[in-house]
Amino acid sequence: MLRVQAGESGKYCDGMSRRSFVQIGLAGMGSLGLPQILRAKEESAAQGTPGKKTSVILLWLDGGPSHLDLYDLKPDAPAEYRGFWKPITTNVPGFDIGELFPLQARHADKFSLVRSLHHNSGDHFTGGHYMLTGRGGASGADTASKSPFIGSIATRITGPRQAGMCANVAVPYAMSIGLRPGYFGANYVGMQNNPFETEGDPNATNFNVQNIQLPGGMTIDRLQDRQGLNRGFDKLRRGLDVSGTTSAMDRFDQQAFDLVTGDAARRAFDINAEDPRTRDRYGRHSWGQSTLLARRLVEAGSTFVTVHFGGWDHHWDLKSGMERYLPMVDDCVSGLLEDLHARGMNDDVCVMLCGEFSRTPRINDGGNGGPPLSKGTPGRDHWGAAMFCLLGGGGLKGGQIVGSTNRLGEVPKDRPITPADIHHTLFHVLGVDPALSFLNHQGRPISALEPGSVIQELL
Repeated sequence: MLRVQAGESGKYCDGMSRRSFVQIGLAGMGSLGLPQILRAKEESAAQGTPGKKTSVILLWLDGGPSHLDLYDLKPDAPAEYRGFWKPITTNVPGFDIGELFPLQARHADKFSLVRSLHHNSGDHFTGGHYMLTGRGGASGADTASKSPFIGSIATRITGPRQAGMCANVAVPYAMSIGLRPGYFGANYVGMQNNPFETEGDPNATNFNVQNIQLPGGMTIDRLQDRQGLNRGFDKLRRGLDVSGTTSAMDRFDQQAFDLVTGDAARRAFDINAEDPRTRDRYGRHSWGQSTLLARRLVEAGSTFVTVHFGGWDHHWDLKSGMERYLPMVDDCVSGLLEDLHARGMNDDVCVMLCGEFSRTPRINDGGNGGPPLSKGTPGRDHWGAAMFCLLGGGGLKGGQIVGSTNRLGEVPKDRPITPADIHHTLFHVLGVDPALSFLNHQGRPISALEPGSVIQELL
């Protein structure tokens, strides 16, 4: 491992200092050096749409939301399947959603639903790994990440859409099933492609993002002097570097310098500068303000922003849980879609809403293996054989329903969709070539995505 004591400087987007980055050395850089990255961008443009500046906002429902209680209700099923709520009509004929989503019902023409998504696993870790990386390998018995997050792969190629911004951001943190960054980690495409985590609560009056302020006593002039000193130390290893690592590090170093010394990130993170009426539209709660912050970030030039909504593992007390969470989701999704359209950003930003799996179509007795109701009121257990994904904006068609499930919501009835199909669609939106490959930790070339296809109904 190459090890150079390069001193300390500003933080990278993953919170690492230059010193810790240099100590990583050649490990974790993947198979692409800077020249290859630039060439990959050109190839991606050739395969996708040249000059794309699109972004993705992923609203991650950590824990697994029930498709039958949100977007695929079954009013004619037996009571133990159909649950507690009725479907309501939307502004698109034949497009019904749950009655706890009255705000989204006004905007169904702005988003589409995949109702036949599946990966057939009821394991939190397996499901999360499939949905976030496109591959299996993880499980409750072996929770370690085996593959990179799709957002890390995409932003490794695209970089940020505007200089001075982090390409890959998580609000307030990158976490899946209690693992941080877990399956949001960049793995073998390089730790420098992990999401930058804002931390904190954007709904708090004193919300402030760490690591984008100059340290106490440090001025921009002093930071520039430090940057020049680091360049001097870099000369010690340039003769040893034949892999392109140094050139890539220069690129990341400049991005970190721009982040700390520029105004773009600070302005984007200053949610208190937002119009109070817009803040109200998203909901004055942590989820709503986190979603608004995501919009501010993509507007400023971030490419992939994930917003973490936790607490969806409702084995019991399903009714009270949904009555608490679903109105907040309604605020977030409707507020975001309406805001993007009002700002003329709807074709430039793709909104995605999903979790690692769904819940059992049949409601349990609230006992979780014990006496009925001993844990609480009835709930639903793990289910990966049928689930949903909401997609809106980014140039995709709205008002579409892709696929369906059988009468009890157990399995896809037609047009089965896999996580890989979702990822191919996102890469199409972002203009990234899915055929690119990276070297894993064993030196084996691995394609960016598993086999799949863009969801044509949305184009």
